[in-house]
Amino acid sequence: MISSLSSSSDLNKAITSHNPFDRSLVVRSHDIWNQSFPDVPSINAHASNAIFQAIEQIRAGKRSVIGITIKAEKGLGKSHLMSRIRCRLQYEGDSFFVYMSEVDYGDLNKIHSKFLNTLTSSLKQTGNQGVMQWQEMATTLVNEVYKSSYTPQDLIKRFPGVLAQHPKIVDALTAKVLKLKPNIENPYLIQAILWTLSSDKVSFAINWLAGRDLAQSQADAMGLPNTSQDDKEAEAFQTICQILDLIGDYRTVVTCFDELESLNCNEQGFTRAQIVALFAKDIYSKIKRGVLILAMFDETWTQQVKVVPQADSVIDRIGERKIDLKHLNSNDVVTLVSHWLKEFYDTKNLTPPYPIYPFDEGELRELGKEKPIVRRVLQWCADNWNLPGDPPQPQDPLHKVEIAFNKELAALDNTIENYFEDSNIIANAIRLCLLTLKGKTVERVKLDEVEEVIVKSVDKGYLNFRIIGQEEGRVVKIVVAVVQESTTKFVSAALKRLIDYKMFDMTRGCLVRAKDVKPNTKGGEHLNKLLSKELGGEFVKLNIEDIKPLLAILFVKQSCKDYEVTEKEIYQFIDHKKIAIDNYLIREILSDPSGQIPSGLIDEEYIAETRSIPNHQNLTKEVDTMLDNLLIKLGL
Repeated sequence: MISSLSSSSDLNKAITSHNPFDRSLVVRSHDIWNQSFPDVPSINAHASNAIFQAIEQIRAGKRSVIGITIKAEKGLGKSHLMSRIRCRLQYEGDSFFVYMSEVDYGDLNKIHSKFLNTLTSSLKQTGNQGVMQWQEMATTLVNEVYKSSYTPQDLIKRFPGVLAQHPKIVDALTAKVLKLKPNIENPYLIQAILWTLSSDKVSFAINWLAGRDLAQSQADAMGLPNTSQDDKEAEAFQTICQILDLIGDYRTVVTCFDELESLNCNEQGFTRAQIVALFAKDIYSKIKRGVLILAMFDETWTQQVKVVPQADSVIDRIGERKIDLKHLNSNDVVTLVSHWLKEFYDTKNLTPPYPIYPFDEGELRELGKEKPIVRRVLQWCADNWNLPGDPPQPQDPLHKVEIAFNKELAALDNTIENYFEDSNIIANAIRLCLLTLKGKTVERVKLDEVEEVIVKSVDKGYLNFRIIGQEEGRVVKIVVAVVQESTTKFVSAALKRLIDYKMFDMTRGCLVRAKDVKPNTKGGEHLNKLLSKELGGEFVKLNIEDIKPLLAILFVKQSCKDYEVTEKEIYQFIDHKKIAIDNYLIREILSDPSGQIPSGLIDEEYIAETRSIPNHQNLTKEVDTMLDNLLIKLGL
């Protein structure tokens, strides 16, 4: 049945009320997982087909590992391609997808730790069965042990009750799994993966898998030892290899490294692209089954990757198959625009006179002759979105910044857990906004400078930055330490330095933290001293809602080239929207210290009470049978 065309008045009303292209056109990490852009399968189909063929070769057992390098200039659709791959793999359900991008690389001297964090956060994403990929993995292990076919939902639903009746159930399950997996060197990996089936413990389990230490009571309750601080990088690499090795028994792991262009280097002078290429080479040699994909500019490949040490070995692995993305042609441009407009008109239940209305096909085809990138086409549509014959509307110069900021802020609704434990990222967000206040007076403090705290190697990693200003004619130097770590040892070490005003040149120490500091510890003693009248320090409570806008604008700044905004425009936007000056965290850091410990801090020593097992009379017969069989097989 052919739907009738919508009236001109309805179409015009829709066009004037909303511009579907007036949004951030930059593909970010969260877009990969959520596919927030319409996909046009015909664009770069040669590339996605080649990748899917490689994955099929792995599945069929013809190959164990394949390395692919995608080369393309900025804007040709590398990240769109990644999103297409993720979407199809999620639909098919027999592969796990791992994605590393700009926001994940961080300290290039810690690529192993950073990738472990990426691996664990990627596996937190929803898989084919409507639960985390971690929970799919845990269910697979249980089903293999008992030759059963329970769904993740079955096990997750039953877990609280089973745990209440049999507190050692995870230990017993772990022992059973390990009999089938003698190659696993670290049995606690299995234990942590199984804990992801517990709604109360899943966050703790994933934090532990990511290499983060847990509060001692949580670690003890879950039977997971905290790691040593001696060589986190080496330990992270071993954990990565074992996790990938375990997954490889059941799934093909497709790992994508995106956004490799950066001027930053590690201590050895290697660029991000070089570090990732060398790391991918090592992973290639270690994993049991998988596809490694690196996406980069052509000049990055020729000028950076091809000149690394052991270049031939690197190229043979990650560059085993090289794919060049193509510029758009006239047909691609028309198809791209029609896909975007179909989504727009469908959501409004409208039928336009032709698919690309209100644009002129001739104009789009002329644009296609210039071989444009996707973003340029979509930006042209955004700029020319108006009724036929009407002139384009002028835009606020800060409009692009606002769109980018809103995009990042909305994404944080789903991703804040990935950053809330990262003290350095939080500190960088706070510092950026403080820098925009230089020369201004906030809470009676006129800000002159925000600078790094120069310390000896033994003191690195504890104090984040120093604020220098003037308050009623006297110089104030506030050293800020963001401490989201859980272990009492680290917290005590950070606070020990925060109260040494002479050593670290400060007039006030400021702790920023969401969690409590245990009173009967060295950290508790140091905190009392910090808050005493003698030192006049401050304890500022870190809240998710306060840090989210600061993180959002930090991420915009980190990707300002992609968003096509300048640092000056970002600073103007922060000032115009009062993102910094009205922020609770910023004002609390600068305000007169209260000398009090904030209320409502997170108590990590709290162990959630084990829920009592539901009355069997209220359970379905199927679930009863599952529980009984499970307990019998465990000998409990």
